[in-house]
Amino acid sequence: MITMTERAAQKIKTVFETHKMPEGSCLRIGIKGGGCSGFSYTLDVTDKPAEDDQVYESHGVRIVTDLKSSLYLDGTEIDYNDELLKGGFVFNNPNAKRSCGCGASFSA
Repeated sequence: MITMTERAAQKIKTVFETHKMPEGSCLRIGIKGGGCSGFSYTLDVTDKPAEDDQVYESHGVRIVTDLKSSLYLDGTEIDYNDELLKGGFVFNNPNAKRSCGCGASFSA
């Protein structure tokens, strides 16, 4: 399961509205190799999930991920921080053995 805080969900809803995304749009979260700790998080927007996606809902936002990424992201909570220097989405991933200082990459 992947969840998000109310603050993160509100930020995503604002982005969807600002960019006039179609109703039913989803936040796509994934991982890719790279970053200073081994894996980097990816965020994207999609108008609908792929047939083999894992689909979750949190605070009115649908979250989708591919099966491979879901293995590394299970239990992750996405938060949003609006501080000047540390602003952006924050991933609280219980599967991360180590994270980089900025929180954008991890190792499992």
